[in-house]
Amino acid sequence: MTFTDWAILALRVLVPVLAVLSFVPLITWVERRGAGFIQDRPGPNRVGPFGLIQPVADGLKLFFKEDVIVHDADRFLYILAPGIALFTAMVTFAVIPYGPELTVAGRSIRLVGADVSIGVLYVFAITSLSVYGIVLAGWASNNKFSLMGGIRSSAQIISYELAMTTAAAGVLLATGSFQLTDVVAMQHGTWLGFLPKWNAISQFLGFVIFFTATFAETNRTPFDLAEAEAELVAGYHTEYSSMKFAMFYMAEYANIIVSSALTTTLYLGGWSLPGFTPRGLVGVLFSIAVFLAKTMALVWVFVWVRWTVPRFRFDQLLRLGWKIALPAALVNLLWAALLARWKVV
Repeated sequence: MTFTDWAILALRVLVPVLAVLSFVPLITWVERRGAGFIQDRPGPNRVGPFGLIQPVADGLKLFFKEDVIVHDADRFLYILAPGIALFTAMVTFAVIPYGPELTVAGRSIRLVGADVSIGVLYVFAITSLSVYGIVLAGWASNNKFSLMGGIRSSAQIISYELAMTTAAAGVLLATGSFQLTDVVAMQHGTWLGFLPKWNAISQFLGFVIFFTATFAETNRTPFDLAEAEAELVAGYHTEYSSMKFAMFYMAEYANIIVSSALTTTLYLGGWSLPGFTPRGLVGVLFSIAVFLAKTMALVWVFVWVRWTVPRFRFDQLLRLGWKIALPAALVNLLWAALLARWKVV
């Protein structure tokens, strides 16, 4: 491989990671500002115009706060846990395509970190590891509230991962491939000349189940039982401070971005639009903008739901996962099989 090939490969890997990291502060501002509007108050509006520099101020505050390690904590695991949480959140985006192929100086560059043939399996494998960061944080903190939060998180992720993967299996069945670029390509075009050929339309039940499960996977309201301030103080990260707490905070918002991007790819056509074929650099940039717009719309739904819907009880959360979401996902899988048999998709 030439130097140019290595440079292109490095950029393909670094661009998604840096994009997620740069969007995390913006999403924290969107959440706080959106919460203010929903609750009929200003939200952050002092540091910078419209409070836009507030995330920078918060980051500096956390960076300079005292880093406390509690007495009798398992020091190695206590330090390792936030690293696992942030690492798994960042590397998941590597296989998600965020644009079409870009041709530069005769070279065709795929706008995806790694266009591997097992893209969906990679995503689910990495996201299943994220629970270890939370469980280790709860166990290593030597705090009963933290331990309870970690146990809750492991139970709810097991409950909802089954429904999530079963719902996604319907998309894979229709596509005939685990490669996410193939999933996007399959959703090009329209039905009846005007209806987007998106999986969210042909498999609407699967879309609802998958997107609902992402709330449980990211420990967000109404499934934030791993934190549950009312009864567990702050759950698994009760004993964390300074940058270790910031890493958990960043991991949560990175997971929201990645979950929204994955939902966009699987169900909303990814970077494509019906009737639009990207040509040249302008077309590629427009396609990337389309992908970002769809992803940010789903991120806003996360914010909207958090400040609108109350938290479920833990028994309600598990009942929803095992008795409603999983059977419904199996029904969606049967429907997807019928669509594939009838060659509708």
